[in-house]
Amino acid sequence: MRTLVLNAGYEPLAVVSFKRALVLVMNEKATVVEHTEMDPVWGTRRSYERPAVIILTRYVRVPGGRHVPVTRRGVLRRDNHRCAYCGKAASTIDHVLPRSRGGADSWENLVACCLRCNNVKGDRTPQEMNWELRILPRAPRGGQWTVRGTERTDPRWEPYLALAA
Repeated sequence: MRTLVLNAGYEPLAVVSFKRALVLVMNEKATVVEHTEMDPVWGTRRSYERPAVIILTRYVRVPGGRHVPVTRRGVLRRDNHRCAYCGKAASTIDHVLPRSRGGADSWENLVACCLRCNNVKGDRTPQEMNWELRILPRAPRGGQWTVRGTERTDPRWEPYLALAA
């Protein structure tokens, strides 16, 4: 069981175990916002509600902007596993500007691509193929991208992750 931790300004910070979340609540460093019904945590003296979402009582400054690392899985997820050229199911990624021509491994240069389009395109640019991109590749934003562990979300987290988007 995992718990979403929100900053004092309702910005998603992290996903922690429910035990860690309960310790934060018991030490009065956080407050329970959402809890799991009918699944209490039993202590020696009393029972506690199992936290699903907690909010910190003090604001924690996050240094700098959070950088989302580029990964194959991330590119496919960003593009909903759809080919950027034809719209069919994608299983590979493609460099818009090929690496052989100086194309970087960046969010702005990588798109999800089906195997057929990837093989046909080869070492050319979409302009040379007279193809158009269906999406504008860019770095993803939002709480579900900057907070680790939110890939497998709890339905109770969605309103809080949507605030950060």
